[in-house]
Amino acid sequence: PIADRRHVRYLKVSEGCDHGCAFCAIPLWRGKHRSFGLDALVAEARRLEAQGAVELNLVAQDLAFYGREFRDGTGLDTLLRRLLEETDIPWFRLLYIYSAGLREPLVELIAAEDRIVPYIDMPIQHASDAVLHRMRRPERRAKLYERIDGLRAAIPDLTLRTTVLVGFPGETEEDFRSLLDFMEDVEFDRLGAFAFSPQDGTRAAAMEADFLPEDVRQARLEETLEVQRAISARRMEREIGRTREVLVDRVEDGRLVGRTRGQADDVDGVTLLAANGSWRGEPV
Repeated sequence: PIADRRHVRYLKVSEGCDHGCAFCAIPLWRGKHRSFGLDALVAEARRLEAQGAVELNLVAQDLAFYGREFRDGTGLDTLLRRLLEETDIPWFRLLYIYSAGLREPLVELIAAEDRIVPYIDMPIQHASDAVLHRMRRPERRAKLYERIDGLRAAIPDLTLRTTVLVGFPGETEEDFRSLLDFMEDVEFDRLGAFAFSPQDGTRAAAMEADFLPEDVRQARLEETLEVQRAISARRMEREIGRTREVLVDRVEDGRLVGRTRGQADDVDGVTLLAANGSWRGEPV
């Protein structure tokens, strides 16, 4: 815990990963996926609540995999229902969940429960089918369009965050343009981008013959971020005139600094309030 920010806490629900993404070393050093028990997680959440948790961020390498090895129907929606029933924490946020795991029971629960903030962190990594295939990713472009349209139709006022990886071995200029076109079409609310960097022991590290020059990778990263800056500006302009609930994180230079439901801790920026006060750790 951070002493002056006990209201923002994290709950790791599982460890390890069963996905075989070509660029990722996590399975090599985290091992296979394994879920922590429901009772243990609820008890941990209750301890965090007693310490002052107002926002609880659920984290894992892939939240959607939670409970699969129990083979009794337990899933992320099961855990969320227990947390809703057995705590009074006002905000639950889902960080890092593969699109394939966003199935109907979970989506319906997010849409129906006000305490689950309408925010999904869904890493797509790319939008060119050729690159997704080389990355060993399960999704394809058409399915991503379908999934995103369905989520936005089902969950009111959804904030959608993603992560993309550019400069993957063999990525052509056409592949890269396909990703930028997808970003323009979809307009993610939040987007993090990275340039490919080989990780020891991964399949991608063995694709050395197809590595792009470092300057090409960096140029594509900068262009990706520039496209997203323009998208973010358009989407933030639409906030003008709206009223939003803000969780106040700190007081800085006489102003309150907080985050809306659409701003995750540490990665999405902040909202500044002109009001005076010391409402740290409270939604206003």
